[in-house]
Amino acid sequence: MRLGKSLVASTALALVAASGAFAQTLTIATVNNGDMIRMQGLSNEFTAQTGIELEWVILEENILRQRVTQDIATSGGQFDIMTIGMYEAPIWAERGWLVSLDGLPEEYDIDDILPAMRAGLSFEDSLYAAPFYGESSMVMYRTDLMEAAGMEMPEEPTWDDIAAAAAAMTDRDNNINGICLRGRAGWGENMAFITTVANSFGARWFDEDWNAQLDSPEWLEAVTFYNDLLQNYGPPGAANNGFNENLTLFQQGRCGMWLDATVAASFVTNPSDSTVADSVGFALAPNRDGLDKRANWLWAWALAIPAGTQQEEAAMEFINWATSKDYLELVAEREGWANVPPGSRTSLYETPEYAEVPFADMTLRSINAADPNNPTIDPVPYVGIQFVAIPEWAGIGTAAGQEFSAMVAGQLTPEQALERAQALVTDEMEAAGY
Repeated sequence: MRLGKSLVASTALALVAASGAFAQTLTIATVNNGDMIRMQGLSNEFTAQTGIELEWVILEENILRQRVTQDIATSGGQFDIMTIGMYEAPIWAERGWLVSLDGLPEEYDIDDILPAMRAGLSFEDSLYAAPFYGESSMVMYRTDLMEAAGMEMPEEPTWDDIAAAAAAMTDRDNNINGICLRGRAGWGENMAFITTVANSFGARWFDEDWNAQLDSPEWLEAVTFYNDLLQNYGPPGAANNGFNENLTLFQQGRCGMWLDATVAASFVTNPSDSTVADSVGFALAPNRDGLDKRANWLWAWALAIPAGTQQEEAAMEFINWATSKDYLELVAEREGWANVPPGSRTSLYETPEYAEVPFADMTLRSINAADPNNPTIDPVPYVGIQFVAIPEWAGIGTAAGQEFSAMVAGQLTPEQALERAQALVTDEMEAAGY
């Protein structure tokens, strides 16, 4: 009897050990944005369907970029799925660092991905990162404050319109800043915004011979304008503010206007999170009066599989789940259509319920207005709107961002920041052989 019980017990332990040995766990690195945090919250649905466990590494934007870049460049193998964007995807794919997503099933319907997003996440016609959400940038403003000031925001504003509205809405006594903009250093933080401003003022990073152009009058005009907006109408400590910090300020009613990613629209209009949810309007990103180039970008946060992972099949299964039409419907069912991740699929904008979302049309118009192949007024040798799609960009964009952040903090003048940025960009490009 004792032998029988021991055998049963041993067999049970062996089965538990065996099942544990074969249990799969995917490690996913992602950014600490609201849509990604919502995905984490819903991911128990995926585990219930597949039995695949998930370990999440959720990081601030700059830190995420550093961690995943270091890991994939050194074949570190820490992550099975990485959250990357339009800058990394084609460069890393060309280097053989990513797994092609051609293996996604037919029902995934890759042709449903918005053309701008698919193009930016592909290399040699193969998709290497699946868009979780796509975005451009636009103006989000307080309709109640504009009305109180006796002003109306045009659907297609100029920078003069923005400056006038920021001045009119600034109310220091009531802790209302006329405008909130990114000031935190980072190639995807302040430099994303500043580059689009520069584009709209007629500036460019490089001429057609790859000579740095930050010493041009157009750059000085653009950077001075940006700095003046923040110094005169922006919040204290703006040099430390990125996307999430400005989102919080706007939700708290402390920004009259915010120029940033279209994806923020669902968060500023959600009454559960935003104190001004019922008083938000939207407009296209501005242009400089007389110049036909708006300051909007094009980006997607997307899920990719690093080459060398031992769990490629399971990782593909998760990406199929998280970026599918069914996932959009799941979010709509749980959170409402306004909270569905935007900007990734054509079919979303053909859904009648989503068409009623107040910012849906402006988001799509902003995405369609962005042209990464023609980002500037004068011709350039590079692709990319808020970034330059070359391997050196991460370094030069980050270094230049530190100079402009110091400018916003009052440590440098626009002239000094541009002089330093011009020198470091020139040195880096010459060292790289351009």
